[in-house]
Amino acid sequence: MTPRPCQPVDPPEFGPAFRKQLEELLAWRRDVRRFTGAPMPEGMLRHLIEIAVLAPSVGNSQPWRFVEVVNPARRQAIIAEFERCNAEALKSYDGARAASYATLKLAGLRDAPTHLAVFNENEPEAGHGLGRRTMPETLHYSTLMAIHTLWLAARAEGLGMGWVSILDPERVKLALDVPPSWSFIAYLCIGEPCEEHLDPELVRHGWQETLPIEAVLHSR
Repeated sequence: MTPRPCQPVDPPEFGPAFRKQLEELLAWRRDVRRFTGAPMPEGMLRHLIEIAVLAPSVGNSQPWRFVEVVNPARRQAIIAEFERCNAEALKSYDGARAASYATLKLAGLRDAPTHLAVFNENEPEAGHGLGRRTMPETLHYSTLMAIHTLWLAARAEGLGMGWVSILDPERVKLALDVPPSWSFIAYLCIGEPCEEHLDPELVRHGWQETLPIEAVLHSR
């Protein structure tokens, strides 16, 4: 690949109004479990993916792979796998915590109009290995950046997104018939939300409070 000549450009100005809106967008990003079922506008998913791939990636490896799950049988296989894994997860709790877990709505698989599985290509040709010799997990981190970018883009369009993590990765790969070199990262439900909340659902239902900054910011 021949290096391109450097052509500096003037960046847009991100003024106070934009910065305030960006902060609000981040604050209003929620893990959505309840959807109206209304289909997304034509071309919306492609638009969101085009924004998602603006995310940074180690060595510009672009390891993210997106699979829209449209086949009813494959969707049902994912739903069945979630229900199996969720039942097993419930067994790991007891007492009040088990009762609380049982009341949580942990997936919107039956209502979300769009199902999107996200995988990571573990052996990408792009990037030529740059930046990941000592930390190969940076490929996964790159794909996570794309997911977060997608989440914000969806929220900006008035759409909700929910991450279903209670799934066995290998069973998901089998159900969706993806290449062996792909590793499963996330199963996402996307669509119009039934309701809006500023506070996270797990805070609202008493499962876990938001940690104070003092608990996560350290100095050495």
